[in-house]
Amino acid sequence: MTYVNFDVDVDADGIAVVTWDMPDRSMNVLTDGSLAELLQIVERLESEDAITAAVLTSGKEAFCAGADLAMMEGHTRTLAQALADGRSEKAAVGELFENIQGFSRLLRRLETAGKPVVAALNGTALGGGFEIALACHHRLAADGTGIQFGLPEARVGLLPGGGGTQRLPRLVGAPAALKLMMQGRSLNPAKALEAGMVHAVVGREKLVSEAKRYLSGEPTSVQPWDEKKFRVPGGVPFSPSGMMTWIGANALYRQETMDNYPAQRAIMSCVYEGLQVPIETGLRIEARYFTWLLRQPEAKAMIRSLFLSMQALSKGARRPPGVAPFKVRKLGILGAGMMGAGIAYVSARAGMEVILLDRDQISADKGKAYSEKLLSKALAKGRSSEKEMQALLSRIEATPDYARLEGCDLVIEAVFEDRELKAKVTAKAESHLSPDAVFASNTSTLPITGLAKASSRPESFIGIHFFSPVDKMMLVELIVGEKTGDRALAAALDYVRAIRRTPIVVNDSRGFYTSRVVSTYIAEGHYMLAEGVPAALIENAGKMAGMPVGPLSLNDEVSLDLAHKIAQAAKRDLGDAYVEKPGDRILAEMVEKRGRLGRKNGSGFYDYSDDGTKQLWPELSEALGVTNGGDAAGLPDVEELKQRFLTVQALETARCFEENVLTDVRDADVGAILGWGYAPFTGGPLSYIDMQGPAGFVEQCERFTMRYGERFAPNDLLRDLAAGSDLFYTRFQPEPASPVAA
Repeated sequence: MTYVNFDVDVDADGIAVVTWDMPDRSMNVLTDGSLAELLQIVERLESEDAITAAVLTSGKEAFCAGADLAMMEGHTRTLAQALADGRSEKAAVGELFENIQGFSRLLRRLETAGKPVVAALNGTALGGGFEIALACHHRLAADGTGIQFGLPEARVGLLPGGGGTQRLPRLVGAPAALKLMMQGRSLNPAKALEAGMVHAVVGREKLVSEAKRYLSGEPTSVQPWDEKKFRVPGGVPFSPSGMMTWIGANALYRQETMDNYPAQRAIMSCVYEGLQVPIETGLRIEARYFTWLLRQPEAKAMIRSLFLSMQALSKGARRPPGVAPFKVRKLGILGAGMMGAGIAYVSARAGMEVILLDRDQISADKGKAYSEKLLSKALAKGRSSEKEMQALLSRIEATPDYARLEGCDLVIEAVFEDRELKAKVTAKAESHLSPDAVFASNTSTLPITGLAKASSRPESFIGIHFFSPVDKMMLVELIVGEKTGDRALAAALDYVRAIRRTPIVVNDSRGFYTSRVVSTYIAEGHYMLAEGVPAALIENAGKMAGMPVGPLSLNDEVSLDLAHKIAQAAKRDLGDAYVEKPGDRILAEMVEKRGRLGRKNGSGFYDYSDDGTKQLWPELSEALGVTNGGDAAGLPDVEELKQRFLTVQALETARCFEENVLTDVRDADVGAILGWGYAPFTGGPLSYIDMQGPAGFVEQCERFTMRYGERFAPNDLLRDLAAGSDLFYTRFQPEPASPVAA
């Protein structure tokens, strides 16, 4: 029998080596086609006496990246269309439920076929890929860096729907399984072995031979949970030991999700309910919760933004057509501070030759030392080798000599946020560059069009805004100035793709997109502080709304003096058009009078200890002249505080869209989540508006305008959407995203 996605080779001992190798894809994924063929292979395993056992492996570097999330999104579209066509909800949802069970039933047939199956995991197996491995009777993992095993579905608002919520807790116990699934964590081969997720770790080249050696002994064809004497590790939920698991699990769930994520709650329910019944029933419980999740707005928004849109942007969805590929072989970086040093590291890691330039050799060497520090940590953790470390460091040249920029394809300026300094280094660097080189500024707030005036070729000048720390943050904001050409944009996109980051493209304006919108979150914290809302409540409300940190803490991280300088610069530039905010007075008091600059000098809205702990500054209310505290009856409504935080950012995003700063809904939502952590469960600020419905969002804005001021006034675009039936994602529907895997 011939297959498209698999190769099946039966040896003389009757062992079928099933090699998964999907054509025209870099990774194997679960699609309708691959699942149909896997079912055919399972049927052969059941029916052909000549096949005594099977080894399931991959012909690619990874085993399987998981399910094609475009297929999942298709399920929800099919359901919506069925309801729109007048089918009863019961019938339409029932059909979805039956479809959802298909993968789970397939894996159940695999593990009950009566013949031993070994998963020879030659590379990463995530999501549905690892669920296939869990349905095999024995699991061997290749020993190698970069290999990961896990069930990350919760990160896109889903749960493992191929039996993962039932098999993993029966294999490793509920506490360990819940932690892995609810956090969407993955483990390397050694950690997976330690956790009991795989049976052995062997060299990649020995995987199949070791699998056959195991099968030549006394292999089992029955899963542990199908044995009559099976007991769940750690006990079932109603046992004395099991009850303790759920006390801690509930506390962890509340702490980490603030009850904003339906998927994590559903995972807990699947495990709790499923461990009290036979696995067959548990699988149906899982399918019911999976069906329910697919209908939740959070799952739809998270799938769209965190996978489909993010992958489309990472693969060049915003690249101008017809521009030749641009390869950065030699990169120049002006400024070896924290940002420049981070850019040097990720670029050298991508194989580029890097010229890291600063005012003197000592400063340049300090910047290079940052890469050495990161690499030493990776080496100590076994994530790198001495050879890899030295090879990367050899690609970074630290120097104060501008002449070393000759031959650079791209130069990124990363000096202080000072126009005169940026103009000076731009002119100095360009004198050493070829006409084909592209110049970029890593500014976070200064308009690119203005900075480009210092350039002799503004068509090759673009903004490339990294986020700190560069080695951890996955977003890069590309800013197109008035004269920036398509070639410069294409070059920047190709460079960002080479360093494996996700780019968004925005048009020039003060603060661009990310800095402009995140400033509204911080400013709203200032407004609340000035209103007399206790600082602790402000911080907790921010986190309860889904933000990673409170607005005052975030202000400390970016530094209060920087925020103060930006506000002062805006005031000078805008003159009479500038609108004073409570934050101006608060920042002036903190920076100018109190010398409190934020985390960097150990004192801001928080006091910072040498051991890394922090606490809100006890004298904050007194210093700012605001009345905080009071009994609980006098405190503002927490739900309203949460909605203020989300609404003010979403509204500013809508303004950016109306003003043409943003031109693609994907840039807005992906940029917000990756850039500053806008509540991921919403799918991003425009998805948040769509989730509420523009009419409902406008109504909320108008209510807040009456209570808190004109900053909440909805713009014309929102009012226009509210007047009709359009959403952002219907009126401004981007080009279809390429299918990707979870």
